[in-house]
Amino acid sequence: MNTRLVIVDHHPQIHAAVWPTVLETLRRSNIVDYSIHLLPSPPFAVAGSPDLDLAGLLIATFKYIGSDWESDSKIAAADPETVRWWGITDGMQHSFVEGATGSKDGPWWYQCEEVFRHEK
Repeated sequence: MNTRLVIVDHHPQIHAAVWPTVLETLRRSNIVDYSIHLLPSPPFAVAGSPDLDLAGLLIATFKYIGSDWESDSKIAAADPETVRWWGITDGMQHSFVEGATGSKDGPWWYQCEEVFRHEK
């Protein structure tokens, strides 16, 4: 996920105060240990989008502790406050997912291949 140049400073600020209802929706969706990291000024060209005002790469990770991802992933899309939150944050981002229109309407974050994991 890319972040747009005009909001590179605002993105961390808004995520420092995530709405309590959005956090509760994550918990109800069985998502824990959710992190978003920002790599400013990416050292790579974004294929097919040379004119975008991109300022960094967003990398998100989380743990899913549920047993029915398909059902749990629909919980957030059904929550009006979370959908309103996405309306704010989606506008700060440029998705790598071809044809993506927003978080509510299907894949928005590109699914990366995990190449290493170490757990206890």
